[in-house]
Amino acid sequence: MVVINGQNVKDVTGISVLEVLNKSGYNTNHIAVELNEKILPKSRYGDTLLCDGDKLEIVNFVGGG
Repeated sequence: MVVINGQNVKDVTGISVLEVLNKSGYNTNHIAVELNEKILPKSRYGDTLLCDGDKLEIVNFVGGG
């Protein structure tokens, strides 16, 4: 089980962060990702596989004016 934005999510263990983001409809140009309390560089999204017990936080950037 992986915790994503505070929610327990099954069936994502062994999947890359990029796959999870794409399946969830995130635009990777407008987000920041924290994995286990450390910022994950965008260049690592595709080669970072989620493991049981990981905590993933995804933050959307919102513009305004």
